[in-house]
Amino acid sequence: MGHLLEGILELPPWLALSLVFLLPALEASAFVGVVLPGEIGVILGGVLANQHKLPLAAVLVAAIAGAVIGDSVGYWVGQRYGETLLAKVPNRILKPEHVDRAEETIRHYGGKAVFLGRFTAALRALVPGMAGMSRLHYGRFLAWNVLGGAVWATAFVILGYLAGSQYQRIEHYANLIGLALLVAVVAFVVVRRRRAKHARQDEDQAAGKRA
Repeated sequence: MGHLLEGILELPPWLALSLVFLLPALEASAFVGVVLPGEIGVILGGVLANQHKLPLAAVLVAAIAGAVIGDSVGYWVGQRYGETLLAKVPNRILKPEHVDRAEETIRHYGGKAVFLGRFTAALRALVPGMAGMSRLHYGRFLAWNVLGGAVWATAFVILGYLAGSQYQRIEHYANLIGLALLVAVVAFVVVRRRRAKHARQDEDQAAGKRA
């Protein structure tokens, strides 16, 4: 894996940028994420931006587009061919417990599963297809897909950019970092909702006193 990553960093800039798009795009659409997590390409894109070989804005656009488009393709593939594909993929490549976990996540969280699944490698490759198989409404899927893809891709590009030559430390702990990002996002949403709730309560109390 180390030689592969070093090889990507030595590629011509246009080809490296293509991989920043393709690795997350193929993760769910072609189940590549089962063997090669898409965040590797995204992190390396940030490293290349740090080395001034690629513009940071171009890396961000490529990574986000790859994440969103790839999961959308995965949704449609799952909707049309999901059962057939699952039956043909060997268990040593696609672990049954990962499939069960993805199905349970969809059943329990619905559209939110698309966002939540984005931050763990096993679910990221499977949840879009499972969402298509479960006939989750595409509009709901797309909204959570865009939100999750944008947050995930931006976070890992910036991590790669800040890490620079120390990117391998991040790559080894990418899944844990993804979970930490998810916890941070959820905590942020919970805090905002509580503040909004308290603000409404204060307004209601103020209105009651005026009355």
